[in-house]
Formats: sequence, structure tokens, C-alpha cells
Amino acid sequence: MGLRTKIGLAIAGTAAVVSVVIGLLVHHRTVEAQYASARSQAGERLRTAVQDHAAGIDGDRTLIDPPDLPRPLARAARAGKWGVYLDRSGKLPQLWAASGYRDEIVAVKRPYRWETDTVRDLDRVLWAAGGIGTALACVAGLLVATRLGHRLTAKADAAQRIADGDLTARLPLHGKDEITRLAAAVNTMADALAGRLRAEREVTANIAHELRTPVAGMVTAAGLLPPGRPAELVREAAGRLRELVDDVIEVARLDAASEEVRTEVCGLAGVVRRAVGGAVGDAEGVSVRVVRDVEVETDPRRVERIVANFVTNAMRHGRVPVVVSVDGGVVSVRDRGDGFPEALLAGGPQRFRTGARETGLGLGLTIALGQARVLGATVRFANEGGGAVATLDLSAAVRRPSGGRAP
Repeated sequence: MGLRTKIGLAIAGTAAVVSVVIGLLVHHRTVEAQYASARSQAGERLRTAVQDHAAGIDGDRTLIDPPDLPRPLARAARAGKWGVYLDRSGKLPQLWAASGYRDEIVAVKRPYRWETDTVRDLDRVLWAAGGIGTALACVAGLLVATRLGHRLTAKADAAQRIADGDLTARLPLHGKDEITRLAAAVNTMADALAGRLRAEREVTANIAHELRTPVAGMVTAAGLLPPGRPAELVREAAGRLRELVDDVIEVARLDAASEEVRTEVCGLAGVVRRAVGGAVGDAEGVSVRVVRDVEVETDPRRVERIVANFVTNAMRHGRVPVVVSVDGGVVSVRDRGDGFPEALLAGGPQRFRTGARETGLGLGLTIALGQARVLGATVRFANEGGGAVATLDLSAAVRRPSGGRAP
């Protein structure tokens, strides 16, 4: 049940309860007022009847020792008291008034129909008014709840864009109520978060650029070392450091959107084979399986980067065999390792964050995801059949045989 429905039901329910309470109060006060007026009139008629009976004049409405006199009233009259009693035992209520006079009981009565009909008509009016008021309150509540729901939905959409990484998104500000104050607080938080992330990325990019030159010199110097196992270890470490620096620089470029997308028509299988060869060379346990090759209009360098990062991640954190499949515009890389961590499946790859048993900076899949966004492609991560599966979907870039873009 949505918030707008809850608000509408709350307003309608409150209006219904108020209508019922007011109706009960009006009904009760009306009944009391009618009975008090009828009691006063009956008492006046009784006094007149007693006086006329004492003078020997009994009117048509004066009853002497009536046999159908209600018992409570008869007992009070025989005790020398007078009283008024509303008898509802019959189909038509009767209002009695009686008093004792010597050894007799003088009584008068009249139908209580007018008061009963008046209350019945009043109840119908109260029910109709309460129903109409509740319906109007329900409509008003739905209108208010709908307007409030639209405002909250718009702000929730903007907040979700911020959560998805669009740090330029801001919540709209309208009015001076609590929702606007909340939106202003979220915007302030987004500004602070954007500034902090921008500063961190600039620092990271500057450090990477500063390290690029000495790392290149280190790689060159490592290549000049005499052959031997120590030299191989130094060259491997220097090469790995250069890869990490290059990855950090590429992440900075993706954040700044400073790289140009150069598209061309190319065969997807050929691009995938070049990417796999550049990533692992002739390493055993890696195979390329082409189910259906297609031509795509895209940036082949970025596609190679994505596939190479998928394969490198599978070789580093999974187990062979690693199978790279091309089926139409979809490229999938499957390994036989332990699968992706649950955190990655739930929230996607995060830079500088890897699984508990993994090493590295967690940039490979982050770069692949960023490159896919630049290309307008889709990347999916899953665990299937006892291993990890990374999928690149370039279906939107597939070309028809006649040269048109595939649907």
C-alpha cells in the first residue's frame, strides 16, 4: 500500500469517525430536548386535568384509573406523587402523565409519534450528510495525497539518480514545508559528497600521473637487469605497477568523460579474439567460441578493453577453463572459479574494493563497466553453473546485413 493511499484512507477514516461522533451527539441532544419539552407539556396538561377533576369536570383526554397505565407510573401515583413515563412497549410509543387524587389516579396520555418521526428523519439527514462529508473528505484526501505523492516521487527519483552516481542531480525545492526542508538537506549532502568525491578523484588522478614517469623508468631499468629469477620478479612487479597506474589514469578519464568515442564497423568476433590474445596470449585454458558473428558499429578499442578486463579478472580470480563466447551482439566470459562475491552482484563493482579473498585495487571490472556506459552497452554479472559469468551486451550496436542498425 503506497503512501498516497494510506494518507487518503487516513483522511477518509478520520472524516467518517468525526461524522459518526457528531451524528451521535446531535441525535442524543435532540432526543433529550424533545423528551424534556414533551415532559413539560405533559406535566401542564396533567395539572389542568387534576384541577378539572377536582371541580367535577373531566375532559375527553382525562383518564381516571386507566387499566393500561404503566406500572411504574401507577405505583408513583398511588404513593401520592406525579410523574411522566414514556411507554415504548407498543407499536406506537405513548407519553403518560399521572398523579394521585384522593383514592383515584388521574392520568393523561398522548402519542409520541411526532418526536419519533422527527428523530428518524434527523437520523436519515445525519447519515446522508455524514456520507457526503466522508466522500468529499475522501476526494480531498486523495487529491492531497496525490499531490504529496507526486512531490515525494519526484524527490525519490532524484535521490535515486544521486545514489546511482549522477552527482549533478538535485531534488526540486517547492514551498517551505518539511518535505522541502528534507530535499534541501539531501541537496546539501549531495553537494558535499560530490565535492569530496571530486577532490578524491583529482588527488588519485594527480598521483597516478605523477607516478607514471618514475614507473616507466622503473620498467625500463628492470629490463636492463641481468637475466635471473630476481630480475624476473622485479620486471613482473614493475609491470604490475605500471598496469595499476594505467588503470587509475583510465578511471580518472572515465570520470571526467574526457575520452572521445570513435566508432567504426567491425566484426565482433575479430575484436574479441584480439582482446583475448592481448590479455593472455597463448595461455592454456582460455578459448573463444563463436556461435554467431555479427558486425557492430562501436569503438573497438573500448570493446577490447572490456573483454580483456573480463578475461584477466577470470584468470586472476577464477579457475580455468575460461570460455569466451560470441553470440550475436552478446559477449560472455565464463570461468570455473568460486563466482563473484555477493556484494558485487548486489551493488556492482566498486573501485578500490575487492572480495575478501582477492587482491588488487578492484579497477578492472570498474573500468569495464565505465567503458560500457560510454558505448551505451549493458554489462551483467552473475554466478552460473559453478562459476562467474560476465556479459557484455552490444545488441544495440549490431548492424543489419544491408547496413542498417539492428533493432
